[in-house]
Amino acid sequence: MNILIIGSGGREHALAWAIKKSEKCQNLYLLPGNGGTSLIAKNININSSNKEEVLEFCSEAKIDLVVIGPEIPLVDGLSDFLRENNISVFGPSKNAAMIESDKAYAKLIMQRANVPTARFNEFNRAQYNDALNYSDSIGYPVVVKANGLAAGKGVSICFSKVEVNSVLEEIFIKDIFGESGNKIIIEEFLEGDETSIFAITDGEKFICLPAAQDHKRIGDGDTGKNTGGMGAYAPTSIVTDELMEQIKNQIITPVLNEMRNEGNPFSGCLYCGLIFTKTGPKVIEFNCRFGDPETQVVLPLLDGDFLELLLSSARGKLNENAVIYNGGSAVTIVAASNGYPDKYDKGFEISGLNNFKDEDVIIFHAGSAEKNGKIVTNGGRVLNITVLNKNNYLGEAIDKAYSVINQIKFENIYYRKDIGQKGLKYLTNQA
Repeated sequence: MNILIIGSGGREHALAWAIKKSEKCQNLYLLPGNGGTSLIAKNININSSNKEEVLEFCSEAKIDLVVIGPEIPLVDGLSDFLRENNISVFGPSKNAAMIESDKAYAKLIMQRANVPTARFNEFNRAQYNDALNYSDSIGYPVVVKANGLAAGKGVSICFSKVEVNSVLEEIFIKDIFGESGNKIIIEEFLEGDETSIFAITDGEKFICLPAAQDHKRIGDGDTGKNTGGMGAYAPTSIVTDELMEQIKNQIITPVLNEMRNEGNPFSGCLYCGLIFTKTGPKVIEFNCRFGDPETQVVLPLLDGDFLELLLSSARGKLNENAVIYNGGSAVTIVAASNGYPDKYDKGFEISGLNNFKDEDVIIFHAGSAEKNGKIVTNGGRVLNITVLNKNNYLGEAIDKAYSVINQIKFENIYYRKDIGQKGLKYLTNQA
């Protein structure tokens, strides 16, 4: 089979790595890919927003399945366009992708499906003062979210009216998120442990992959600005078998049923961002695709045929036995450009990438590029240093990952020093 993956990040490199292992995979392409994906697939320099060019390439390369990694092509309707032209696609329709692109829509789905989530209200630019007053009424801290897509950076936790006002000024007046900030959501702050769960579905049946935990903040101890994610580990012990069944029955099944009933069936990967409160699991957010960097730790934990899983979802007949959890633990540390998530420099040569021959060490590229035969930095999040421990010893995986990242060099490299420590804490608490 000939497979095309849309995207250029660490998530897409991980998807390519997992798909490449399938005996069904003959030719693998990434559009546009990055400096690392060119080592296992062929990068195609086409802008995914040009749907006609994407379709033309699919026809020329006789593509059997398109896997769309990022949210923007899904929200822009690329999956609909390709399906209309008889191309199989793993990923939801434009309307179903609103579960991520329109937070107010997602909240409405949750209300109708009786899915537990935070109390909230939505406000537009003309309701600036109403938003401030609502924040006062529900008590601090509160969470302010840009309603549309913001690359993981549109969420602020505010501890006072002054902080809410500052965020509203940035979104509504300085327009830092553009159209994505035309509306905002203000919701109560929920306390508890967070986790990410991927539900792979054909719109009716679904399976859940091992639960992961992301590290969103830029600084150690979960301090500083939100980012796209500075590292992750999986599985997380906070999601017991009993809790997973509760999540399936009270969250995932009702949401899929509600979306199907309203005429927007969701096929693909439903990302469930959850928090475990004193009253049980609640939804923080849904995304319409695999999470990044959680994908980089979940996929190494799967045995079986990952391509078959995606293909069966895309064809509407989910093979629930295509993959199984292999019993291990995995951790990934993001090597970023210093200054991210704000301004940073790029174009620096990366050294040390070829030092590791252990099959349990996987370096997924994200913001990298090939230039004059060298791999250079080309983004904020540059590399994902991933280690799999087949014996499920998370601590050993963490130690090895830091040993690896200490041997990789590029100017202005930055990474958190505490990735995975939450997972060790949970294990200690349960011992």
